[in-house]
Amino acid sequence: MKKDIDIPIAKEVYIAIVQEWNKEYLDKSWNAYIINNRTTPIEMALVVSKGYDGDRKTSTMRYAFGVVKAKGYEKIEMVTEDVLGLNNEFFVTYYADGKLYEKRFTFAKNTVNTANAIKIPLLELNGVFAN
Repeated sequence: MKKDIDIPIAKEVYIAIVQEWNKEYLDKSWNAYIINNRTTPIEMALVVSKGYDGDRKTSTMRYAFGVVKAKGYEKIEMVTEDVLGLNNEFFVTYYADGKLYEKRFTFAKNTVNTANAIKIPLLELNGVFAN
């Protein structure tokens, strides 16, 4: 029975936290994005985010995106400096090719910073990819 269950592996979909200019605060802010590097769109993308470190934790936030275009991206949320001091987890589920995919992305505490930043393709901004 188990051999009959097809569990597809999520590929070409990423979470990155990038630093960009925030017009409202007149400062650079860190923002999380879902990136679809596939040649086809993903549908009904759901992202659940939370931060944690021992007894400290953030609220669990949920986001839904009807469609993320092929070679496209969507902004998930702004991530404040104090939350970057926690482990940050993004659990992503989406439909593509008639199948449901899921993947858990994590950023270890204090790893999102300018020293670890690289140029993120598609966004053309400096940031950090999740593991």
